[in-house]
Amino acid sequence: MAAPISYHEVNGGVDGTMHGTDRVIGLRAQKGGAICVAVTIDNDEPRLLLSTFLPTAAEGDRLAFEPYGVAREMALEGRKAEAAMAVAEGRRRQDEAAADELRRVVARLGAAPVTVALLINRAGWISDLLAYSLEWAEHVPVAEGLAVRDAFRTGCRNCGLVMAEVDEKSLPVQAADALGRSASEIDARLKAMGITAGRPWRKEQKLAALSAWMAGANIK
Repeated sequence: MAAPISYHEVNGGVDGTMHGTDRVIGLRAQKGGAICVAVTIDNDEPRLLLSTFLPTAAEGDRLAFEPYGVAREMALEGRKAEAAMAVAEGRRRQDEAAADELRRVVARLGAAPVTVALLINRAGWISDLLAYSLEWAEHVPVAEGLAVRDAFRTGCRNCGLVMAEVDEKSLPVQAADALGRSASEIDARLKAMGITAGRPWRKEQKLAALSAWMAGANIK
């Protein structure tokens, strides 16, 4: 099970007064977990509720943190059968942690309906992550991120959450169209949200926030 997460709640955030208003969680998966930004929409404007990181591995649990890195090392030692078993166990732990973290975020957000916007890329053609990882060492980081993304996809399903998959590459164009705003207007709003959220507020947090904003606007 993953270690407790640290929530960064913002002014006017989760205070129990927003019950009945949809909240949207934007997730961007990466090795070790997912960046999580939650918003609600007030008068067509996104209001930041929390910005945090949801780990899929407890501290010191390398198998859950990088199952494909561990598996590649095993395979290079001629232990391919063990490598496959290691991946299965590592991903089982990731799935469990992702579901646990999602439940805790949803509980923190209150009784309002919750939707998840999960950022994806165009690597869906990779059907066998273990075989992909064994081909080249450079493939391993990609596989780790895709495994975490799959863990949160499974977690959403296990938690009964409505989930929308959002293509990361085309998100800026999609968002401008869906929100009816220019790229500069969107960027200015995201920067303002970052001032409220505090650090870290990098490209990854902005993408998660934008995916949640767009999904929330579609709900309305």
